[in-house]
Amino acid sequence: MGDPRHQYITPPDVYFNRRTFIRAGLVAATTAGTALAYRRLNGVDLQAVDGAPIPGIVKPTGPGYIAHGEQLTPLESIANYNNFYEFTTNKDGVAAAAAGFNTDGWTVEVGGLCAKPRTFDMDMLVRLSSPEERIYRMRCVEGWSMVIPWVGYSLSKLLAAVEPTSAARYVAFETLLDPSRMPNQSNDSVLDWPYLEGLRIDEAMHPLTILATGIYGQKMPPQDGAPIRLVVPWKYGFKGIKSIVKITLVDKEPPTTWNRSAPDEYGFYANVNPNHDHPRWSQATERRIGESDRRPTLMFNGYADQVASLYAGMDLDAQF
Repeated sequence: MGDPRHQYITPPDVYFNRRTFIRAGLVAATTAGTALAYRRLNGVDLQAVDGAPIPGIVKPTGPGYIAHGEQLTPLESIANYNNFYEFTTNKDGVAAAAAGFNTDGWTVEVGGLCAKPRTFDMDMLVRLSSPEERIYRMRCVEGWSMVIPWVGYSLSKLLAAVEPTSAARYVAFETLLDPSRMPNQSNDSVLDWPYLEGLRIDEAMHPLTILATGIYGQKMPPQDGAPIRLVVPWKYGFKGIKSIVKITLVDKEPPTTWNRSAPDEYGFYANVNPNHDHPRWSQATERRIGESDRRPTLMFNGYADQVASLYAGMDLDAQF
């Protein structure tokens, strides 16, 4: 038998053909009656994605690395339906607002409680490991979801390069702060900037936690977190901090943006949990982009076999 993953992965000739992407995305949206079709018919232009192909992508095998049996969300949906408040709070408008976002000279400072702190440029970061395709479910705390073919590698490989000390218990992350490039950062009423996130170190070292530099085999679009972002598939999407410029190993739980903004609604852990409702809506079901019906939400977003042991003995509802 051939590799069973092939039935879930868009062929390379479709990856890099913009016209095919647009047709496929719009046909899928029309067939399923998605919001994308509605928006396009009502004058909201879809932004095409013409990212540079990432060479040398490997398809590793491992539990949870591939969301078997899932239909991939079309690239146009992933690229045109976003939460990225640094640009705009309008999901339909992020792609346009982020167009032209310049990531030249991007660096990521990695330090804190480690033996070898250093600042990495993007060439150094991408050379740390071969790019891997990880097809993950993504569940937004707002109740919608996608299936995304990310390109990246396990965060543990970057952390190993700086050699965390035994005192490091958490990992803190920070997004770029530059209102000239991220215009909505000029609006202090939206959130406290810069955007901050954090993980316990065992969560950060888990092989499913990745630093992503691309989607659908090409470099990450600005609206999805270019040039490098965090992806933690068993947690709600807001934990996936975008456009990272700083990673710090610390000994105490770091502040995180949404927890600081609304602590009764957004916890530090933010594990996908259908049994723990948001104060203003149920988390028991979700709407997959491209589908009209809601589906049951899975504990840990379907990754319980891989990550439940991280939380042994914890009250998961209390630790949301």
